[in-house]
Amino acid sequence: MDDTADGEKRWDDGLIARRVADRPHPKGHQDQQLTDDDESALPPLGGAYGGALRTRLDALHELVGLSRTRVEGRALAEAGRVLDEAAARQRLSARHTVVAIAGATGSGKSSLFNALAGVPVSETGLRRPTTSAPIALSWSEGAAGLLDRLGIPGRLRRRPLAGGAADAELQGLVLIDLPDHDSAVTAHRDQVDRLLGLVDAVIWVVDPEKYADAALHERYLRPLAGHAEVTFVVLNQIDRLGTEAADLVIDDLRRLLDEDGMALGEHGEPGATVLPLSALTGEGVPELRELLGRFVQERTAPERRLAADVDAATARLRPEFVADGRPGLGERSREEFAHRLAVAVGAQAAGEAAERVWRRNAIRACGTPWLRLYRWYERVREHGSGDTGQVAPVEDELTARQRVEQAVRIVSDEAARGLPGPWAQSVREAALRGADGLPEALDELTVSMGDPAARPPRPAWWPAAVLAQVVMTFLQIFGALWLIAQIVGVVEPLLWPPVLIMVAGIVGGPLVEWACAAAVRGPARRYGQEAERALREAAAACGRARVLDPIAAELMRYREVREQFVTAAGATRMASRTVGGGGAGIGGGGGRFGGTRFGPARAGGARVR
Repeated sequence: MDDTADGEKRWDDGLIARRVADRPHPKGHQDQQLTDDDESALPPLGGAYGGALRTRLDALHELVGLSRTRVEGRALAEAGRVLDEAAARQRLSARHTVVAIAGATGSGKSSLFNALAGVPVSETGLRRPTTSAPIALSWSEGAAGLLDRLGIPGRLRRRPLAGGAADAELQGLVLIDLPDHDSAVTAHRDQVDRLLGLVDAVIWVVDPEKYADAALHERYLRPLAGHAEVTFVVLNQIDRLGTEAADLVIDDLRRLLDEDGMALGEHGEPGATVLPLSALTGEGVPELRELLGRFVQERTAPERRLAADVDAATARLRPEFVADGRPGLGERSREEFAHRLAVAVGAQAAGEAAERVWRRNAIRACGTPWLRLYRWYERVREHGSGDTGQVAPVEDELTARQRVEQAVRIVSDEAARGLPGPWAQSVREAALRGADGLPEALDELTVSMGDPAARPPRPAWWPAAVLAQVVMTFLQIFGALWLIAQIVGVVEPLLWPPVLIMVAGIVGGPLVEWACAAAVRGPARRYGQEAERALREAAAACGRARVLDPIAAELMRYREVREQFVTAAGATRMASRTVGGGGAGIGGGGGRFGGTRFGPARAGGARVR
């Protein structure tokens, strides 16, 4: 903020309307057109939408940005429109409140418009539709930007008869007389719909004949029920009713509004204001002017309207961001996914094969020569009689691929369970993208790790066992040669020593082999388990990098978006309850205009006088 030569301060952040010196208000005629182009605004709305509303708008902005590639554009269009309107309204005058007067044909809204202005500004009569274009009435300067935003041409901009500071209670009010919402001319209805989305508050004028019109309640009041705090419902033409009839109409109107979901500002609660009056006789008009004066001087209507728009936008987005339950992947799901991948790569079978090979090699190394010779013969015979060129059938490979696909499908379904539709779909797509090429990656991983059964390690005690078998074999051969020498008469006959030596060698060889077989059970089992664990971990790491991490990234994004959604939607009506201070908020206690019945109507059997 820079100080000028006059000591005047200007806002220069590019967003907030600049402050300029107030110019004197001209004492214009009621038909004087507003041509002021300056936005001589006070500090912007709530400090540029400060506090809770600023937080909600920031969260909604982040929500839209994070969700563009996940959620359909139509679902985000309303939120984007609210953000655009918030930015547009923030740049315009903060000391003006734009209030539209809407109603059906013949309800007397133009008469009420003229009664508030104090002079006939809007055309009235029996010809329908009377109001063909919106007319603006501003009690102070600086509203040109707001009216440009509303698309109201300069020739339809008016000033009240008193104008300036003479009508201080309505300073800052910009009153818009809308065309009939039930006009036979489509362009008129389109104008009403467009302007109702831009104004800060609405005065709905109903008459005793059309107050229950389905077009009004179903098309406008029911969809705008969340905007109750910036809504006035005026029952006009009560001069045509008797006291009892007026009581019945007022009570029935409140009942219909309650069925529409529109909260009524009664008993200190925030909500819409219902007021009976007669624009023709002036009964109830001073009370309405008083209510409008308080409403305008609070200068919180734009924030309240915007807060209600955020409520409506987040309510429409709720199905896209709120999950049923606690979505995510638990540790059990991750372990089951890793187990399915391990089954697909045959980790358990590889471990068992490594254990068998380790034991077989140990027994071969530590077995007797005669047993090893016999096993060699068996292997030669088997290889000679069998087909050596057999390969794994194609069905095995297909089964492994199907197991991988099934594992990915199951884990993606578990991760997406309970998520809103768009996010569940994005989780499944992330899993499918990661699963593309996963079977091939697992195959390459298995090949790169090598076959654990191909070259099992040799324990340090194997040479000693082999030496023991050599000794046992030598004893057998030595005892046999000694006996043969005795038989042929080369040496002196002595039966027992060679026999004992031979028996020691024959018995000792199997004993050494049995001891080695018992000794290798534990190491062989551990070797097989280690081989299985290594393959399981490698397969799990591959699956985690390709499938689980993308799923986790999508779930993390969803959690971030959901936190933004909770921030944007969780503070419903907080702005309208906090802005304006102790006695100024709509619908509060005591002096707040929603809490006390002004005029002839009273809650519970209201009397119209």
